[in-house]
Amino acid sequence: MTDFLAFFVPWEYSWLVQLTIWGALLLYWNGLRQSRPEELPGYGPVLGFVVGMVLMYLVTQTRFDYWSQYMFFVHRGQHLVLHHLAPFLIALAMPAPVLARGLPQPVKAWFARRTWLKAGWVGIYRFLQQPFIACLLFVGLIAFWLTPEIHFDAMLSSTLYWLMNWSMALDGLLFWWLMFERGKPGITPRLGYGTRVLLLAAVMVPQIIIGASITFADQVWFDVYAVCGRAWPVAPITDQYLGGLITWIPAAMMSVVGALIVLRFWMYSDHRDNGRDNRHGKQGGPASTRNPAADYADKPCEE
Repeated sequence: MTDFLAFFVPWEYSWLVQLTIWGALLLYWNGLRQSRPEELPGYGPVLGFVVGMVLMYLVTQTRFDYWSQYMFFVHRGQHLVLHHLAPFLIALAMPAPVLARGLPQPVKAWFARRTWLKAGWVGIYRFLQQPFIACLLFVGLIAFWLTPEIHFDAMLSSTLYWLMNWSMALDGLLFWWLMFERGKPGITPRLGYGTRVLLLAAVMVPQIIIGASITFADQVWFDVYAVCGRAWPVAPITDQYLGGLITWIPAAMMSVVGALIVLRFWMYSDHRDNGRDNRHGKQGGPASTRNPAADYADKPCEE
């Protein structure tokens, strides 16, 4: 029991992580309280958001973070959660409207008065959400932090270590938010569903290459874990092999699952549009026999 409770003690306590995660959960809870019944998102999105935030907490503010600094394959599991699974669940929940309703009114008023601030961050956000930029960052950050020399420095520097983890989490949120954007139009670019499927396929291939390269390497690339010592008596090449598999298979499968969800959105959108067209056809006659000008025939012309 003691060991179980010790798992939840932060290895490296971070006020920023604590404030971000617990603050987001508090905002979300307050947003749910402020929502009208027709605005409530349902149990699925609520569960997805909460689980996503809790997963981020577990891999950064518990004993898991210690293991990720001393075992390569655990580190890859940490980044799988930060860059893929947790942002995937959070973005799928589409929590922005609920979070916005949860903001205190003075905070909303403060931001409303500073239009220059909104214009600045919205411009940066939309630039980062351009399809090519989003894909480049999503794959590029994985490759960058897995460059052996850079990875060595990041694991030995507390500042670089947290920069690495924050960059993976934020980029994961940006990418999956772009993939799952739906509902009322907002500041996120609304991509076509076919484009999203192609982007998910595009980011999957480099991840497979990176993961397979690590898995089938015949020598140890990440010797920083030998310098610091490993948490468990696992052979270095085995540790690297397991880390490569995590980088390769689960990460690639997230793209497949994401594509299936986007296809489901696509099918639902087509079904909804077809239903709307059928209702209009019943009200005004078959679309093939209607004259669009007839809708305006009895209306007076405006000067």
